[in-house]
Amino acid sequence: MTLHNRDVRQDVRELGALLGDVLEEQTSRRAFETVESCRRAAIDYRSGDLESREPLTSELRGLSPHQQRIVARGFTTYFELINLAEERERVRTIRTASQDGTLEDSLETAAEELGERDVDTVAEILDDVLIEPTFTAHPTEARRKTVKSKLRTISTELETLDERLLTDKETGQIWRDIDAEVTSLWQTPQVRNRQPEPEDEARNVQWYLENTLFDVVGEVYDELADAVDDEVAGDLDIPKLFEFRSWAGSDRDGNPYVTPDVTANTLERQREVVLERYRDQLKRLSGVLSQDGSRIDAGSVFQRSLEEDRERLAGSARTAEKRYPGEPYRQKLKLMRERLLRVGDVRPGGYEDVDGLLDDLDVIAESLQNNGAESVVEAHVDPIRRQVATFGFSLASLDLREHQQNHTDAIAEALESEDIDYHTLNETERADLLTDAILQDDPIIDLSETEELSEESTRVLQLFEDLGDWQTEYGIEAIDTYCISMTEEPSHVLEVLFLADQAGVVALPEHCGLDIVPLLETEYALSGARRIMGSLFENEAYAQALEARGRTQEIMLGYSDSNKENGFLAANWSLYENQHHLGNICRDHDVTMRLFHGRGGSISRGGGPMNEALLALPNSTVTGQVKFTEQGEAIAEKYANPRIAERNIEQMLNAQLRSRLYAMEQPEEEVHEEWTDAMEIMADAARREYRDLLESDGFVQYFEQATPITVIEDLDLGSRPASRSGERTVEDLRAIPWVFSWTQSRCILPGWYALATGIEAYLDDGGSMETLREMYDEWSFFRTTLDNAALSLSRTELEIAEQYADLADDDLRSRFFPRVTDEYERATELITEIGQRDRLHTRDWLGENLARRNPYVDPLNLLQVYLLNRTHRTDIEERTLRLTVKGIAAGMKNTG
Repeated sequence: MTLHNRDVRQDVRELGALLGDVLEEQTSRRAFETVESCRRAAIDYRSGDLESREPLTSELRGLSPHQQRIVARGFTTYFELINLAEERERVRTIRTASQDGTLEDSLETAAEELGERDVDTVAEILDDVLIEPTFTAHPTEARRKTVKSKLRTISTELETLDERLLTDKETGQIWRDIDAEVTSLWQTPQVRNRQPEPEDEARNVQWYLENTLFDVVGEVYDELADAVDDEVAGDLDIPKLFEFRSWAGSDRDGNPYVTPDVTANTLERQREVVLERYRDQLKRLSGVLSQDGSRIDAGSVFQRSLEEDRERLAGSARTAEKRYPGEPYRQKLKLMRERLLRVGDVRPGGYEDVDGLLDDLDVIAESLQNNGAESVVEAHVDPIRRQVATFGFSLASLDLREHQQNHTDAIAEALESEDIDYHTLNETERADLLTDAILQDDPIIDLSETEELSEESTRVLQLFEDLGDWQTEYGIEAIDTYCISMTEEPSHVLEVLFLADQAGVVALPEHCGLDIVPLLETEYALSGARRIMGSLFENEAYAQALEARGRTQEIMLGYSDSNKENGFLAANWSLYENQHHLGNICRDHDVTMRLFHGRGGSISRGGGPMNEALLALPNSTVTGQVKFTEQGEAIAEKYANPRIAERNIEQMLNAQLRSRLYAMEQPEEEVHEEWTDAMEIMADAARREYRDLLESDGFVQYFEQATPITVIEDLDLGSRPASRSGERTVEDLRAIPWVFSWTQSRCILPGWYALATGIEAYLDDGGSMETLREMYDEWSFFRTTLDNAALSLSRTELEIAEQYADLADDDLRSRFFPRVTDEYERATELITEIGQRDRLHTRDWLGENLARRNPYVDPLNLLQVYLLNRTHRTDIEERTLRLTVKGIAAGMKNTG
């Protein structure tokens, strides 16, 4: 059976040709020929037909500012379209492998492994697993929402061409529509003319939840249920396995624009969206459940439920009986839709919480089953039940986040009026004070009295005062997590518990309305994990809060700042080690740990294939519950296309089910002491080399001159400032623009620097290449680490990076670029030698991808270098420079 009508080469060729036609129509023949000339020169150099890039460089520099802008626009638009072609190829690969039964990491393969165990073990694994993707608004999405909307339309048209049998006339009509969208895309500004606001970012996240994931999740549950039924002996119900969360509209760390009003509006909008989706689903279900009440026995439980609805909604009940006489299910569904409409409304009768809606769906399902309509339940009721269980009345629960220093300062200011000098207290004294304050009945501070406080402290206290109102209005589950950035002491966690207690969100020992989540991201915090978490678990107040939250402790690990502080290899080892330590600490205190992995889109910030990352976690940390961030362009890449979204969720679930199985059977992963000793040597040497680079005199100036960081800081990518205080230091700069800048210059240093130094230190210390190969073959952590570094090395282009290095002062260039180049070359040699292969990466698709993209990214890089080198840029040159940033991001399919 032929599933598809096209292939990626045809899509690339025809979309490229169409863009050429549009470019010529919208500009001129001369402009088209200029873009073509640049394209051919770049390809000829890559293929060896030109000895240097000088012809391309000369041509770009000789263009007028207007022509340069057209070139930048042409290549940027090309990448937007080619990304769609490659997305379509991913869908083809998934569908073809699924049809052939060769799809790796599928739910069927996970069920096969589970099927080898007894039914009680499988039930326990399913009950343990909870996966929580958490969407953030970090500024790593370079495309405008308008542009993304047009690209989605083109993607849908490509799907139709590829998967449907069409007449020549229908095909022509589709290409006419694609032509129209590409023309409109060309005429649409690529660069934002204003900085997005937090509510814009929240709406962006909401779009993926509402338009893709809401429908896809039910399909994943159905697939798993079928696979488990086929492989596992016994009757098993599939429990809730997913919960989606978001930071968009609630992450206040470093973002003064995320106000309480923004959070309140986000909560309200998300509730409205999800309730409307449920009403739509119940309306469709009403079209199915047209059973004649005189021919079936709906049952006493159903009748009692219907009568209760008639009593609470008498007017609506009369309307339902008139509209659906003798059709009990339709009457019930009409009243359920009315109850959804009244959630949060002044009118009585609305659902108080999501459990009420789930109960009604259960009543309908049981009634249908008793009437022999099991297939109707499976096809039409179960998907809705799973959607409701997953998305609740909040669509995505919000996590609050704030920097620990702001809590400390706010408490210190508020306690001044109580004659307590909090800032002068040491850590033990602070913990004792906070504990006593939490455990006493009367509050110490009035959160509403902020007249004498600073603006920032007022913001903190207002947030906690509003938090209680939000939980009352939208339900505790809508906003029940508080993440503390830069947690380094137990008191940083107790401060949040204290503020929540003063707000009435916590009333120990009976009630705690928050999961308080320390974010461990510095080496000091990670190495002090037992000091921090052990002290908290043994603290009287915190122990009561933990008990009230079911003895589950969420702990967030910061991949981004850890990498920026310690370098790629040392950060990965530190995170691995400390995850293991945290698992032991929680187990020692009989606490269930939920690790929250603060991953970014890039390799250096914890990116890479999620299923591989989940399988590489230490067994001692795999409790079944896991949480991780999804950011920026990675959200669009993973969740914009429904089939790709379904595949990503399937792979996550496959990995987590298997990881939990392995962890149950072998709680402590067997890692040879020789391997951990080797990693200690490698990590220590790599950290020293990385820190020496960053702390070398002049390195910050080199970074500023040899990357487009100054341009990136001014881009309207997100609502959050690029740096914490505006200072020009690596420490102050946020991890995203740090990585973004290196990615733009094609020197993806954060993803591999000091790796070679670390490995060589081990070999020089008496280590063997044979041991490294054993580690690579048998230890998933080491293999994943090296493979991820290989991806970053593969995407690094030192010839292009050298062009950026030439922008730096001569003495800075001569000191730093050769050092970086040497590290790159040694890392490349070592990885291929350890992996015993002749190329860096192990993925065929990556080689094809790079070969297809690199010649088209090169002109954008060279044009960007030329414009960066100009001391006085005109307005059009400034806009072109910003456009090259967007184009390179599209070409690299990555920002930060």
